[in-house]
Amino acid sequence: MSGNAHFSLESSGEPTSAGRFVGPHDVAPVEFIDGLQFRPVIGERMLANYVHFDRNSEAPRHVHEEEQIVIVLDGEFEFEIDGEVRTMHHGDIAVVPAWVPHGAHTNDTTCLEVDVFNPPRTTLVDHAVAHRDAAQAAAAHASSVSAVRDGSPVAGP
Repeated sequence: MSGNAHFSLESSGEPTSAGRFVGPHDVAPVEFIDGLQFRPVIGERMLANYVHFDRNSEAPRHVHEEEQIVIVLDGEFEFEIDGEVRTMHHGDIAVVPAWVPHGAHTNDTTCLEVDVFNPPRTTLVDHAVAHRDAAQAAAAHASSVSAVRDGSPVAGP
Protein backbone atom coordinates (compact mmCIF):
# COMPACT_ATOMS: atom_id res chain seq x y z
CA MET A 1 0.00 0.00 0.00
CA SER A 2 1.34 3.39 -0.94
CA GLY A 3 1.26 6.49 1.21
CA ASN A 4 -1.24 8.01 -1.22
CA ALA A 5 -3.68 5.15 -0.61
CA HIS A 6 -3.27 5.43 3.16
CA PHE A 7 -3.93 9.18 3.16
CA SER A 8 -6.61 9.25 0.45
CA LEU A 9 -9.45 11.80 0.50
CA GLU A 10 -11.68 9.52 -1.58
CA SER A 11 -14.71 8.73 0.53
CA SER A 12 -17.25 5.97 0.31
CA GLY A 13 -19.31 7.43 3.14
CA GLU A 14 -20.39 10.53 4.98
CA PRO A 15 -18.90 11.90 8.21
CA THR A 16 -20.94 10.64 11.16
CA SER A 17 -20.24 13.67 13.35
CA ALA A 18 -17.96 16.68 13.71
CA GLY A 19 -14.44 16.23 15.03
CA ARG A 20 -13.21 17.99 18.16
CA PHE A 21 -10.02 18.66 20.09
CA VAL A 22 -9.73 17.57 23.72
CA GLY A 23 -6.86 18.09 26.15
CA PRO A 24 -6.25 16.10 29.34
CA HIS A 25 -7.53 18.90 31.56
CA ASP A 26 -10.63 19.56 29.44
CA VAL A 27 -12.30 16.55 31.05
CA ALA A 28 -13.38 16.58 34.68
CA PRO A 29 -11.69 13.74 36.57
CA VAL A 30 -13.55 10.85 38.13
CA GLU A 31 -11.90 8.92 40.95
CA PHE A 32 -13.13 5.36 41.53
CA ILE A 33 -10.18 4.60 43.84
CA ASP A 34 -8.10 7.02 45.93
CA GLY A 35 -4.99 8.07 44.05
CA LEU A 36 -6.29 7.31 40.53
CA GLN A 37 -7.86 10.06 38.43
CA PHE A 38 -9.64 9.05 35.24
CA ARG A 39 -10.44 11.51 32.44
CA PRO A 40 -12.35 9.59 29.74
CA VAL A 41 -12.80 10.96 26.22
CA ILE A 42 -15.43 9.17 24.15
CA GLY A 43 -15.64 8.82 20.41
CA GLU A 44 -18.39 7.05 18.55
CA ARG A 45 -16.93 3.55 18.84
CA MET A 46 -13.89 3.94 21.07
CA LEU A 47 -12.77 5.55 24.28
CA ALA A 48 -9.44 7.02 25.37
CA ASN A 49 -8.91 7.51 29.07
CA TYR A 50 -6.19 9.67 30.63
CA VAL A 51 -5.23 8.04 33.93
CA HIS A 52 -3.07 9.70 36.56
CA PHE A 53 -1.61 7.50 39.30
CA ASP A 54 -0.48 9.30 42.45
CA ARG A 55 2.54 7.92 44.30
CA ASN A 56 1.88 4.54 45.94
CA SER A 57 -1.44 4.04 44.12
CA GLU A 58 -2.93 0.85 42.78
CA ALA A 59 -5.38 -0.24 40.12
CA PRO A 60 -6.24 -3.67 41.53
CA ARG A 61 -6.02 -6.79 39.40
CA HIS A 62 -9.24 -7.03 37.37
CA VAL A 63 -10.81 -8.17 34.10
CA HIS A 64 -13.31 -6.63 31.67
CA GLU A 65 -14.88 -7.40 28.33
CA GLU A 66 -13.24 -4.47 26.52
CA GLU A 67 -9.87 -4.76 24.78
CA GLN A 68 -7.38 -2.25 26.21
CA ILE A 69 -4.17 -0.65 25.01
CA VAL A 70 -2.09 1.14 27.65
CA ILE A 71 0.37 3.89 26.64
CA VAL A 72 2.63 5.49 29.25
CA LEU A 73 3.06 9.24 28.74
CA ASP A 74 5.04 10.22 31.85
CA GLY A 75 6.48 8.62 34.97
CA GLU A 76 6.44 4.89 35.53
CA PHE A 77 4.45 2.09 37.07
CA GLU A 78 4.49 -1.65 37.51
CA PHE A 79 1.99 -3.25 35.13
CA GLU A 80 0.87 -6.85 35.32
CA ILE A 81 -0.74 -8.84 32.51
CA ASP A 82 -1.87 -12.34 33.47
CA GLY A 83 0.94 -12.84 36.00
CA GLU A 84 3.75 -11.16 34.01
CA VAL A 85 4.93 -7.90 35.61
CA ARG A 86 6.96 -5.17 33.93
CA THR A 87 8.04 -1.66 34.86
CA MET A 88 6.65 0.60 32.16
CA HIS A 89 8.11 4.03 31.27
CA HIS A 90 7.40 6.86 28.84
CA GLY A 91 6.44 5.41 25.44
CA ASP A 92 5.91 1.83 26.63
CA ILE A 93 2.74 0.10 25.47
CA ALA A 94 0.80 -2.89 26.79
CA VAL A 95 -2.00 -4.72 24.98
CA VAL A 96 -4.65 -6.37 27.15
CA PRO A 97 -7.20 -8.59 25.38
CA ALA A 98 -10.71 -9.00 26.78
CA TRP A 99 -11.02 -10.96 30.04
CA VAL A 100 -7.23 -11.13 30.67
CA PRO A 101 -6.39 -10.34 34.33
CA HIS A 102 -4.29 -7.19 34.73
CA GLY A 103 -3.49 -4.42 37.20
CA ALA A 104 -0.95 -1.71 37.97
CA HIS A 105 0.65 0.19 40.81
CA THR A 106 3.11 2.98 41.43
CA ASN A 107 5.70 3.06 44.16
CA ASP A 108 7.51 6.33 44.88
CA THR A 109 6.69 7.74 41.43
CA THR A 110 3.61 9.04 39.66
CA CYS A 111 2.42 7.88 36.27
CA LEU A 112 0.32 9.44 33.52
CA GLU A 113 -0.93 6.97 30.97
CA VAL A 114 -3.65 6.67 28.36
CA ASP A 115 -5.91 3.65 28.07
CA VAL A 116 -7.64 3.07 24.74
CA PHE A 117 -10.71 0.84 24.89
CA ASN A 118 -12.70 -0.87 22.19
CA PRO A 119 -15.58 -1.07 22.62
CA PRO A 120 -15.76 1.88 25.05
CA ARG A 121 -15.36 0.79 28.67
CA THR A 122 -18.88 0.77 30.03
CA THR A 123 -17.92 2.02 33.51
CA LEU A 124 -16.48 5.21 31.95
CA VAL A 125 -19.05 5.87 29.22
CA ASP A 126 -21.66 7.67 31.34
CA HIS A 127 -19.07 10.10 32.73
CA ALA A 128 -17.57 10.71 29.29
CA VAL A 129 -20.95 11.24 27.59
CA ALA A 130 -22.13 13.68 30.27
CA HIS A 131 -18.92 15.70 29.95
CA ARG A 132 -18.98 15.67 26.14
CA ASP A 133 -22.63 16.77 26.03
CA ALA A 134 -22.01 19.58 28.54
CA ALA A 135 -19.01 20.80 26.51
CA GLN A 136 -21.03 20.75 23.27
CA ALA A 137 -23.91 22.64 24.93
CA ALA A 138 -21.49 25.25 26.29
CA ALA A 139 -19.90 25.67 22.86
CA ALA A 140 -23.32 26.04 21.21
CA HIS A 141 -24.34 28.60 23.82
CA ALA A 142 -21.11 30.57 23.35
CA SER A 143 -21.64 30.51 19.59
CA SER A 144 -25.21 31.80 19.87
CA VAL A 145 -24.14 34.56 22.31
CA SER A 146 -21.39 35.57 19.89
CA ALA A 147 -23.88 35.65 16.98
CA VAL A 148 -26.25 37.87 18.98
CA ARG A 149 -23.40 40.25 19.80
CA ASP A 150 -22.26 40.38 16.18
CA GLY A 151 -25.78 41.13 14.97
CA SER A 152 -26.64 43.73 17.61
CA PRO A 153 -27.12 47.29 16.41
CA VAL A 154 -24.49 49.72 17.56
CA ALA A 155 -25.83 52.77 19.40
CA GLY A 156 -25.04 55.98 17.54
CA PRO A 157 -25.25 59.73 18.23
